[in-house]
Amino acid sequence: MKPNPDFHPILDPRLRLNRRHFFGRNATGIGTAALASLLNREGLLGSSLKTNSTVGMPGLPELPHYASKAKRIIYLFQNGAPTHVDLFDHKPGIKPMHGKPVPESYFKGKRFSTMTGDPSGKLMLSPVEPFQQRGQSGAWVSDLLPHTAKMADDLCFVKSMHTDAVNHAPAISFFLSGSEMPGRPAIGSWLTYGLGNDNADLPSYVVMTSVSKNTTCGQIFYDFYWGSGFLPSRFQGVKFRGGGDPVLYLSNPDGMSKEVRRGMLDDIAALNEMKLRSAGDPEIDTRISQYEMAFRMQASVPELADISKEPEHVLKLYGPNVGKQGSFARNCLLARRLAERDVRFIQLFHMGWDQHDKLKETLSRQCGDTEQPVAGLIKDLKQRGLLKDTLVVWGGEFGRTTYAQKPGNAAGRDHHPGCFTQMLAGAGVRGGHVHGATDDYCYNVTQDPVHVHDLNATLMHLLGVDHKRLTFKFQGRDYRLTDVHGQVVKKILT
Repeated sequence: MKPNPDFHPILDPRLRLNRRHFFGRNATGIGTAALASLLNREGLLGSSLKTNSTVGMPGLPELPHYASKAKRIIYLFQNGAPTHVDLFDHKPGIKPMHGKPVPESYFKGKRFSTMTGDPSGKLMLSPVEPFQQRGQSGAWVSDLLPHTAKMADDLCFVKSMHTDAVNHAPAISFFLSGSEMPGRPAIGSWLTYGLGNDNADLPSYVVMTSVSKNTTCGQIFYDFYWGSGFLPSRFQGVKFRGGGDPVLYLSNPDGMSKEVRRGMLDDIAALNEMKLRSAGDPEIDTRISQYEMAFRMQASVPELADISKEPEHVLKLYGPNVGKQGSFARNCLLARRLAERDVRFIQLFHMGWDQHDKLKETLSRQCGDTEQPVAGLIKDLKQRGLLKDTLVVWGGEFGRTTYAQKPGNAAGRDHHPGCFTQMLAGAGVRGGHVHGATDDYCYNVTQDPVHVHDLNATLMHLLGVDHKRLTFKFQGRDYRLTDVHGQVVKKILT
């Protein structure tokens, strides 16, 4: 057989297409037709084709794998790692041990951060505020969390979480992507890739960040926390800013009308389509779709961010900081508004929980900034009927040590991966339930351990996704969020 002179091993698009792209763009011109439908939705495409479709980006044809209990997730990630010892995991045996060395049997063979190194001789530190049993469930919650305490019967406390990482960035990456090394897709990207987008005018994966006032920790919000990794970049999280335009370059430049902008995008889309047909690069397809999403967001995002019509009694739920742009309280309210608009994965990052010293002062301030907005969000979702199909997740990347990292009034707690508490509420999760247990000094899991991969498998299960079957082939192997691990935690499910 003679070689085909027109075949080029690098540029031939057939070699660059995976299964998703093959079905999305083949010889019948489905990809071009889909783009035309997108543009037509604005009523500005120079074509006689018309559509009333309001469906966003479709997911994989085989998903969901089964009926879901949740339609969306609001993930309230608390950067720095909240101290389970002081907030949720009541151990009466710690108080009599205050100021005494930690028994070696509890930490022998365990891994600690380099700030601690060897915990030998470290002194036990009693919780900074008392605990009380709350609601009919009797769940223990610190007095630092009065609003959370009132909602104990709506919450599921997973007290037996454990992880592999001991430092912040690797631990957060591990929680959200299944890998301590950056470069894997975040859970929101996986779910957007698999399930698609139900709102044509907003991204399916939205991220907001905030920082507690007067915080001194040196953590950074790295973009790879919400990155798409080796998935096409259209699936990465879209970060909303806390001031000005929520998304950079959302407003038209001075002197550019909507009609001029539309015409410019039509011309760019035509050029990109030509390049897409010749090169077959999936990222060109991403560029087309993201230009169109940005155009539609020029109308949808300002309306979303305008909370002026929210009733006063709703604003009060979120606390006094709800009026401040960029605050955690404001972001919680925006999360509810995004949930109303069928955004699938909404992730709030809040920094300031890394309390290595001055624990009582900094923990009280952190709880004051964040605790009422979390409770307010859950109440707001519940009263609107949204909690039944919205899963709320609260927690950090690991726990804190039961001993004091520094002596005296400067006492704080170091990183601890061995056990910590995660809090969930809403769709498919048992309210008023406590899962798992730890030893007398909050050091090790003693009952029903839940690994990070297990939690992610459970979150995906609640959205109708089998974590073992949602994969993507990259560099010769199939990857998934949970790597080769993970079991659904059925005991916490309704």
